[in-house]
Amino acid sequence: MIGAAAPRQRCPALGLTLALALSGSLLGCATPRDLNRIVVARKARVDSVDPVQAVSLGAIQLLAALGDPLYRLGPDGTLTPVLAAAAPRLSADGLQATVRLREGLRFHDGTPLDAAALVFSLERFMAIGRLSYLLRDRVAALEVIAPLEMRLTLKAPYSPLPELLSSTLLTPVSPTAYRDHADRPLNTRFVGTGPYRLAAFDPQRQRLEPWQDYPGPPPANRGLDLISFSNSTALFGALLSDEVDVLLSSSLESDQQRALHQRAGQGGLKEAVGPALGITYLALRTDQPPLDRPELRRALALSVARRPVNARVSHGLNRPWRSVVPPSIGGSLAGAWPAYDPEQARRLLRQSGYCQGERLQLPLTFRSNSANDRLFALTWQAQIARDLGDCINLETSGVESTTAYRQLGDGAFPMIMLDWKPDFPDADSYLSPLLSCRESEGERCLAGESASGGSFWTRPGLQEQLVRSQEIRGEARTRVLEDIQREAAGGVPVIPIWLEAIRVWGQPRVGGLQFDGTGLLRLARLSTEGR
Repeated sequence: MIGAAAPRQRCPALGLTLALALSGSLLGCATPRDLNRIVVARKARVDSVDPVQAVSLGAIQLLAALGDPLYRLGPDGTLTPVLAAAAPRLSADGLQATVRLREGLRFHDGTPLDAAALVFSLERFMAIGRLSYLLRDRVAALEVIAPLEMRLTLKAPYSPLPELLSSTLLTPVSPTAYRDHADRPLNTRFVGTGPYRLAAFDPQRQRLEPWQDYPGPPPANRGLDLISFSNSTALFGALLSDEVDVLLSSSLESDQQRALHQRAGQGGLKEAVGPALGITYLALRTDQPPLDRPELRRALALSVARRPVNARVSHGLNRPWRSVVPPSIGGSLAGAWPAYDPEQARRLLRQSGYCQGERLQLPLTFRSNSANDRLFALTWQAQIARDLGDCINLETSGVESTTAYRQLGDGAFPMIMLDWKPDFPDADSYLSPLLSCRESEGERCLAGESASGGSFWTRPGLQEQLVRSQEIRGEARTRVLEDIQREAAGGVPVIPIWLEAIRVWGQPRVGGLQFDGTGLLRLARLSTEGR
């Protein structure tokens, strides 16, 4: 129940004033703040509100409030129709899927949501979406077969199709509003079907107002202000000084996350934790010396003391993990990669000619704009020096993340720290982006996700296993997924380090801190309890 407290004036503390000024004077002191609205802060700015441009968590989180998906995944993995009337109907051969929409739905501008509008939105995403491969690689054709029914013809059976259709990126947009932007993004405006409409857009601030004609449950608040801060310290200070109601942990430095976690434990804040879907890993370039030797890659996997390193880096907030698929995802194989065993690592290194006056010279690149990456690199470097200092000389260096992503496919990094969070939770969303390969030569991937991701590794028959895992279901699929993970663990093109779950902290008065099954905060559930 929303309270009726009168708006009151709040001004930032001195340190925060500068931060707010740098981020565009987002709250300011001139205008009294409506405390029945919720201010949600995160680090990343949002440069576009168009689903075809969205790739960052901040942009997708915003879209989740403005547009509804066809289906929604719950925390327990159950799929609930939202815009769709029921689960997709599959043909016997698995090559066609029919989606029926609910009756009477409309976009924010009054345009009816029908099958033609849905086909328009999905075809637009396939044509110009930055993540268009999600559909384009799997869908051969889209067609309207009835006013409220759309048929997808697939290139091959794809068992995670319902989960794919739950992606926020596929939220429909009004064909009326986007008529002149069918082939180009509309970055500053959004017209969809969600519980909020976009009232104002700036890369650092978005104002969302409840849509009065929303056919579902109305938002539990009077509106949202989503703001971005340029650095972690400003975010941290904004929550502690009560200038923001809710703070998302993405990119917040680990010391500050620990402080907020402790404060929540003492009752000074509320805390909620989303599903652990983000995986942090090392990508090893396997087609060039020295890491073209499998025994050296395995020695590195054996050298990582995940638990103490993670305790130092994240203070235990992350979960050490030795697979590339999280445990909450069907088909995950826990403990697939080697556990910490420095003596076994030493034996492998000695067999390769090291540790006897010769040290393996190995560069490790970390993303310089990630505090956790830098801290992991330095911590692991110290651990290697302690355990295997006569065998390995680990040299660390940082590079800004956008530069790192741009140079990955060029093979610029013998070993680099990266992370991955999929667009929808399914084992294929982890395995294919790390391992798929369209063109190969022996165990060297020449073209495909493995090459563009920097490892350039494959195995004969592995791509066929990936394709098969996408076409089957049940126990048979689980066995194939586990075999793929065993293959990858044996080849060690990547070394998984830990799982990360996004956290959110709110003022004690804020209610409804809940994540959905894809790790997005349910913004419409936020309320201002006790006001």
